[in-house]
Amino acid sequence: MKRYLLYLFLIIATFTACKKEDDPVFPKSPDERLNDTLNKYQQTLTGAPYGWKVLIFPAGVPHSVFSFYCRFNDSNRVAMFSDFDATSSITLKESSYRLKALQQPSLLFDTYSYIHVLSDPDGGVNGGANGQGLGSDFEFALNGMSGDSILLTGRFNRSKAYLIKATQQEQQDYYNLKRNRAFENITKFLTYFKRISVGSSQYEIKVNIYAHTILFTWKDANGVLQSMEVGFYFTATGVAFSPAFTDGINTITGLENIVWNESTQTLKGTGFTIAGFAKPLVIDSTAARRWWQQGLDQEYWISPYGFHDNGVDDAYNITQLPDFYALSFWPQSGTSGGVNYDLLGFVTQTGDQQPTVSYGPAFEPPNFRTDGKVTFSYLGDFGKYPPDITPIAKTVNKLIDANGFYLVQTGASSYDMVSAKDGKAWITWFR
Repeated sequence: MKRYLLYLFLIIATFTACKKEDDPVFPKSPDERLNDTLNKYQQTLTGAPYGWKVLIFPAGVPHSVFSFYCRFNDSNRVAMFSDFDATSSITLKESSYRLKALQQPSLLFDTYSYIHVLSDPDGGVNGGANGQGLGSDFEFALNGMSGDSILLTGRFNRSKAYLIKATQQEQQDYYNLKRNRAFENITKFLTYFKRISVGSSQYEIKVNIYAHTILFTWKDANGVLQSMEVGFYFTATGVAFSPAFTDGINTITGLENIVWNESTQTLKGTGFTIAGFAKPLVIDSTAARRWWQQGLDQEYWISPYGFHDNGVDDAYNITQLPDFYALSFWPQSGTSGGVNYDLLGFVTQTGDQQPTVSYGPAFEPPNFRTDGKVTFSYLGDFGKYPPDITPIAKTVNKLIDANGFYLVQTGASSYDMVSAKDGKAWITWFR
């Protein structure tokens, strides 16, 4: 009997406990709690006494970073500067923003602003791909706060971003238009190869000034080739790196007090010098053969403008040739006198017709030298040349220069072919 009474008490206790399931765990409803969170973010955004420094890492460009300064007010307006270009660095622009619950608290920049520039689908606006720009975002999920920072993730492309409370000095620098963009002069170097010297260490650097990235290349103590790519953004005194560059010995967080000297072709600042060189710091001895073999495997390489030489794009004016479409290089394009020749094909297009290789010089099989260079020897001509062959002749004369070329692989299907004579002429090949 006692056992049955015990079971009865357990059943009653269970039903009593079930009745309490409807009791709220939290004193407020989910909507109320969400509104409280949004209000907290609103107060945080507008309450920062000196505004916010914003770093955005576009998902479509690995390692890239851009900086902004934002000042939010209670009327859902935000005033901002951007380091995207020289104009946005010194021109304050106002737009609107909203805090909204979209599955989680989110910050939306809902009218066109400097932040939208990174996402603009017109590649001509930001240097990105048509249809996606730099693959960035202008709607961000708020992932929480850590110290003086708010962590965000883009809702569409998943770009990472940080809002960091600005200091009084940083705010003054922005509003006093104190920006040092001397680093942009890296594009004025006449030589392809550039090195930065820090103390007794040297690193070759390849800068993408539009994507805000720097690729460092060096040899370690064991002679092994190493590389690291970092993003950079402009500051009041120069550029800051994110993340900092390190080779295990030196750590470089940025470059300060940058000054450009055009006569010496150098960028100098606190503890560093950047100068141009005629040859790479580390020669990729197999790059030339890889380039040629990849062109053979994939049929050809394409270059839209031909040679850049002594600071001038399309230096030999090949784009001015009649109906010019592109320059191409075809390994083992054909056979003549028992020689498998390579063809430097000039591609033309007339009206709606398909692009066609109309003419071009042929070359004997390239000479891949043990020092990593490649040289070319003229064999003959293919097709009928236009009346003015000056652009073609200049291109051929550069290609058969006895000094040869270094090949630099810049991507899975892209190479730069750089003159070994002085490093001041190069052509970009891609698929």
